[in-house]
Amino acid sequence: MGTIGQRRIGRTGDGDLPISSQTIRVRSVGFLSERQRRLAWVGFLLAAFQAPLAAKLVDDASWFFAVVVAMVVATVIIADDAERRRPETADYPE
Repeated sequence: MGTIGQRRIGRTGDGDLPISSQTIRVRSVGFLSERQRRLAWVGFLLAAFQAPLAAKLVDDASWFFAVVVAMVVATVIIADDAERRRPETADYPE
């Protein structure tokens, strides 16, 4: 029998599959692929680091374009995160 709290080895119950084997995927997919997502992060980091460097080295306000590009890319990454975290619609049999 075993001691109290000891798990039995092997399957028990009526033969139903465990709930974990019935899942299709862990999280929903956003509108960016994994490669596009990595490239967006690289572009964001490059633009974010280039802006202060350009502001220090250039006398005009052209560095502001790098700030705008970084903000646009960050918005796309945040929107993709929100899409990935959105729960999937459940398809329950009636």
